[in-house]
Amino acid sequence: METIGAVLFAIALLHTFSAKSFEKLAHRYPRHHGLFHLLGEVEVVFGFWAFVLVVVMAFVAGPQNAIAYAETQQYTEPLFVFVVMVVAASRPVLEFVQRVLATIARLAPGRSEVMLAWLGLSVVPLTGSLITEPAAMTIAALMLAPLVFRDPMPEWLKYGALGVLFVNVSIGGTLTSYAAPPVLMVAGTWQWDSAFMAAQFGWKAALAVFVNATVVTLLMRRHLVAEPPRAAADAAAVPLFVCAIHLAFLAAVVLLAHHPVLFLGVFLFFLGYAQAYQRFQSPLIVKEALLVGFFLAGLVVLGGMQQWWLQPIVSQLQPVALFFGALGLTAITDNAALTYLGSLIDGITPQAQYMLVAGAVAGGGLTVIANAPNPAGVSLLRAGFRDQSISAFGLLLGAAAPTATAALAFFF
Repeated sequence: METIGAVLFAIALLHTFSAKSFEKLAHRYPRHHGLFHLLGEVEVVFGFWAFVLVVVMAFVAGPQNAIAYAETQQYTEPLFVFVVMVVAASRPVLEFVQRVLATIARLAPGRSEVMLAWLGLSVVPLTGSLITEPAAMTIAALMLAPLVFRDPMPEWLKYGALGVLFVNVSIGGTLTSYAAPPVLMVAGTWQWDSAFMAAQFGWKAALAVFVNATVVTLLMRRHLVAEPPRAAADAAAVPLFVCAIHLAFLAAVVLLAHHPVLFLGVFLFFLGYAQAYQRFQSPLIVKEALLVGFFLAGLVVLGGMQQWWLQPIVSQLQPVALFFGALGLTAITDNAALTYLGSLIDGITPQAQYMLVAGAVAGGGLTVIANAPNPAGVSLLRAGFRDQSISAFGLLLGAAAPTATAALAFFF
C-alpha cells in the first residue's frame, strides 16, 4: 500500500502540473467541457486521487482497513482553512481592511493604487502572524484581485505577483509560533515560542517580504489603475459595529484553531448572523472554500502514505543540505507535513531544526501544494488569468526570485 500510495501521489503531482492543459481541452472540445473542466480544477486533484487511494486500499487491504485509515487522519487544518476563508472573505471584514489600507495609501506619497498593491503584497501577508496565514491569504487575494489580477496586467507580471504573494504569505506567518502551519507542527515539540520566532525568523521574514513586494510593485506600477469610485461608496454602506462583530467572529475562529468542534460551532453562529444581517453581506465564498478544504483533505489522505520515503531523506541530511533539501521537497509536498516528519527525528540539533523550518517556509510559494493557504489563493485569483486557470510552471517561475530572496534572508 505504501508503494501504491507513492505512485498515486506522483500521479496527483503530475495532474497538478498539467491542470491548465485540461482547461484548454475543455475549450477545444465543448462536448466534454464538463469533464475536462472538472479535471482542470486544481482544487479537485488531490481530493480525487485520495478517493482513488481509499478505493484501491479497500480492494488491496480490505474495506475495514481503508475506512480505518481515512478516519484516523487529522482533518483539523482543512476544516479550519474552510471556516477561516469564509469568515475572512465576508464583506464587512474585507471592507474594514480596505478602509484602513486605503487611508494609509492616501496619506502616503505617490499614487494610491501603487501603494495599495504594495500593502496587499507586504503588510497583509505579515498580518498572517496574527490572524493566521489562510486568513491573510484570503484577504490579500480578494484585495489584489481587482487591482492586479485583471486584463490590462501582462500575464508574466500576474505570475510574478502571484509568486510574491504566495512566498510572502508563507514566510509572513513566522513572526509568531501559532500562525504558520509548518511552525505549528514543531513549536510544541521543540519549545519554540513567539519570542523565539520573532528573534530567529520574524525580522528576516519581514525584510524579505518588503524586498519582494517592492520589486514586483515597481515592475507593475505602469499597469496599475485606480479602482472605480463606486467601490468607496459601497464600503461606506457597512456600519462599523457590523465590521467589529465580524472581526470578533474571525478572532474567535483563530483562537480556537486547534479545536474543530468549537470553531465549527462559532462558524454556525456566524452563518446565522450573516443571514440575519444579509443587507450588509455579499455572497459568502462557501463553494471556493469547500473546494480548498477538499484539496487539503485529499493532501492529508495521500500525504499520510509518504512518510516511509520522506522521513529517511530528512533524517540523513546535514543542516546546510537539510535547508536546501527542505526547500526542494516543499515543492512536492506540504511544508507542514515536512516539518512534522522532522519533529519525529530523535536528537535533531538546534541548527538542523532551524534549517529545516527555514527551508520549508522559504519554499512555500513554489507550488500550489507547498503551503496550506496556496489553494485558497489559486481558487480566488485564477479567474484573472488566461483560460481562467493558473499554470503550475508559471507559478514556479513567478515564485523563483522571491523564494531566492527569502532563502537568502533565512540562510545568511
